[in-house]
Amino acid sequence: MDSTTVKKIIALNQQFYQTFALQFSATRMQLQPGVQRLLNRFSSEDRFLDLGCGNGELAREMDRRGYQGTYVGLDFSPGLLAVARESSFRNLQANFITADLTSPNWESIIPNQHFDIVLAFAVLHHLPGDDLRQLFLHNVLAHTEPMGQFFHSEWQFLRSERLRSRIQSWDNIGLSESDVEPGDYLLDWRRGGYGLRYAHHFTEDELADLATRTGFTVLETFFSDGEGGKLGLYQVWEPA
Repeated sequence: MDSTTVKKIIALNQQFYQTFALQFSATRMQLQPGVQRLLNRFSSEDRFLDLGCGNGELAREMDRRGYQGTYVGLDFSPGLLAVARESSFRNLQANFITADLTSPNWESIIPNQHFDIVLAFAVLHHLPGDDLRQLFLHNVLAHTEPMGQFFHSEWQFLRSERLRSRIQSWDNIGLSESDVEPGDYLLDWRRGGYGLRYAHHFTEDELADLATRTGFTVLETFFSDGEGGKLGLYQVWEPA
């Protein structure tokens, strides 16, 4: 994928989350079952980096559970971060920072910081192009403790007939199939208005290859969430 196409897709997704921040936040006031399952594994004193923290619901749930470690949440959406920053925390030491995860140097916002747990739920599939995803993961690795772990999930929208019906032609944004990579899709949004956003549909083999190329080892894979508990592909990685 060339740089012009990457920039166009990034701008599309950023515009989507700016326009529909409140509508999207309303659909994310409860954690997905897969995320709830993983929360049970964390230590109260762990240091957490939450990439694409959105409206802060994960941090609020961690606080309700009595987690007392440090938590840094990064997101680019002013609307979603405004919701997150309205929260009050009694236990968790939470800090929400504006950051563009599509930028090659987003990690410079947290220099010399390392975390026991790095989280990126429903983030990687919104990063266009293999090169950008590799760069993102190299930055993740740079901020993960040698004995730390990286927890992430990817949207499995092709497993749903309802979601497949939302796939739109690339012509809608002036692109064609030849401009994008295999597994790339354009999907519409219909809550509180009409919008379009980009998502990549990952396979397990594709993620395993990506982990190897970016210095990680895949420890675990499972499916959860949505229709039939199959719309979220979750993985746990550790530094190789």
